[in-house]
Amino acid sequence: MSSTDSPQQPLYSAREPIFPRRVSGKFRNLKWWLMAVTLGIYYLTPWIRWDRGPNMPDQAVLVDLANRRFFFFWIEIWPHEFYFVAGLLIMAGLGLFLFTSALGRVWCGYACPQTVWTDLFILVERWVEGDRNKRVRLWNAKWDARKIRLRLIKWTLWLLIAVATGGAWVFYFTDAPTLLMNLVSFDAPPVAYATILVLTATTFVFGGFMREQICIYMCPWPRIQAAMMDEDTLTVAYREWRGEPRGRGRDRDGLGDCIDCNACVNVCPMGIDIRDGQQLACITCALCIDACDDVMEKIGKPRGLIDYMALTDETRERAGNPPKPVWKHVFRPRTILYTTLWAAIGVGLLVALFIRPEIDMTISPARNPTYVLLADGSVRNTYEVRLRNKQGEARPFRISLSGTPAMRLELEGTPYATVEVPADSTKLQRVYVIAAAGSPAASAERTEIRLWVEDTISGDRSYGDTVFNGKEN
Repeated sequence: MSSTDSPQQPLYSAREPIFPRRVSGKFRNLKWWLMAVTLGIYYLTPWIRWDRGPNMPDQAVLVDLANRRFFFFWIEIWPHEFYFVAGLLIMAGLGLFLFTSALGRVWCGYACPQTVWTDLFILVERWVEGDRNKRVRLWNAKWDARKIRLRLIKWTLWLLIAVATGGAWVFYFTDAPTLLMNLVSFDAPPVAYATILVLTATTFVFGGFMREQICIYMCPWPRIQAAMMDEDTLTVAYREWRGEPRGRGRDRDGLGDCIDCNACVNVCPMGIDIRDGQQLACITCALCIDACDDVMEKIGKPRGLIDYMALTDETRERAGNPPKPVWKHVFRPRTILYTTLWAAIGVGLLVALFIRPEIDMTISPARNPTYVLLADGSVRNTYEVRLRNKQGEARPFRISLSGTPAMRLELEGTPYATVEVPADSTKLQRVYVIAAAGSPAASAERTEIRLWVEDTISGDRSYGDTVFNGKEN
């Protein structure tokens, strides 16, 4: 058949409802623990209190958009320190590459928000409507009072979870207790209600009705992750050489270990059959491993018919050799490179975090005019100095000059060399640098100078280099 005569595969197919069966085992337990931890962190973190002084909300984790700052317990990130955020994003990307190259789509199967909330919604669905068989019968049943009642209960619980999800997100951007009171009294900003509404709707629809469609059609990662994997990547796979030919019955002569019970299919939240090989829809949640191991124990066969394994293990096992040790799959050049890059960036960020000063300054010379010739023949340059106080209380900052002895410094608005900067804020101070008439700096085209700022309470100092422009000869 020519390529023009081959049937076209649809780019999208309508969703067939999936009703995963309940399963127990080490991977299911791991997913329960990760769900509890991740959801606990997400919902509870905005309510952790942290003393930030009288001018800031006492919130441990806060994204202060109004002042363009980020607070994480004792760490405060200012706008000019965005490289910390960029570094964390790079580390997150490298971490994703590392885990994918070592264990396949482990992120998708265990920690992706879509997976976590879908698991939670399925848990609620099972609690309201029963396990797989009951849910299938209810789906196929005609609409009656019982079906309407169960649907309304389930959808109400889903909606409550969705509202809590959207509400928790906005609490990260302002003081959580204050915002909660404003939300209840309808005094919150419209953007808060709009954000909660959008996140509520997306959580309700994505976790309740679209589920695996999000992973298959909307998420780009299934199509990208193949570039992160190779023949040594551990991923969920079926040992075909051991399980085939599959079949049921007491007489197992000539049959493999697979009894074609479909337990692996019935527990899969994506509705796929892992025995068909690697598939785009597989998120490697490993629930099929738990289901198959349970069946193997019941029929007296070794566990591991479905297991985490690599392509190199398949070749070795087909030849009758044992698989490689797990550590040889995990520690290989690709993963070592990702780990090294990840650690290097992390160490660099930590060093930058601990050596950064508690005070900071930026200097912007006035360009129009570049200098002013005073009546006594001296030359004056004007600078806009932005002082940044990262302390939780107002601090007096002393500004001084290092350069040539014939230069002096004056502050606009005060006869003193000290200016008070409010807590957790910046202050723009105009500074004049004057070179005496006849001095080298007054006649030179450019002179390198350095401005210093000192916290007179803590003694912390910072400096900035700039240029003094002399008069043209």
